[in-house]
Amino acid sequence: MSAVKILIIPGSLRTGSHNVRLAAAAARELARADVDATWLSLADYPLPIYDADLEAKSGVPKNAVGLKRMIGAHHGVLIVSPEYNSAPPPLLKNAIDWVSRVADPHEAPGQVFRDRAFALAAASEGKLGGARCLAALRLILTGCRAPVIPNQLALSFAHMAYDDDRLKLPADSAALQAMVRQLIDFAQQMMR
Repeated sequence: MSAVKILIIPGSLRTGSHNVRLAAAAARELARADVDATWLSLADYPLPIYDADLEAKSGVPKNAVGLKRMIGAHHGVLIVSPEYNSAPPPLLKNAIDWVSRVADPHEAPGQVFRDRAFALAAASEGKLGGARCLAALRLILTGCRAPVIPNQLALSFAHMAYDDDRLKLPADSAALQAMVRQLIDFAQQMMR
């Protein structure tokens, strides 16, 4: 069996983002598990706001196609998202909307979501740790028929959660490890 490949997508571009730090912690866990992990920045795939008229006129933007192909080159995807008003940020939601419109020959639009395992994490300075965003993001992805693993990580009080870019609390580290392990396991099952 070929090695598991996991794509990490932080849903934030902000300098010093707690979610980018959490994505980096997840990348370290994946490396410890000898998984081939790739980091993707949505800044490298700028997209206009989704508009069906724009799509009808100009087609799907090439960056949406590139992002879809990047997702398709991996067995699993970890999305680490900030919470804006109890929801994923527009940057992330817009990327999902555009990717859901991409169909390569001999596949349906959104097929890329159905063929790989997804995991979700969020970090927030609040006590809920982005849990409302994770519920909304899970709903969005299951609407795309993506298999989203049950384990997720909502990192509370993220401004105090790190020590030299490592998670301080054993419970947070254990939750991250459990989520990463489940993502790897699901991705391996989907490879069979």
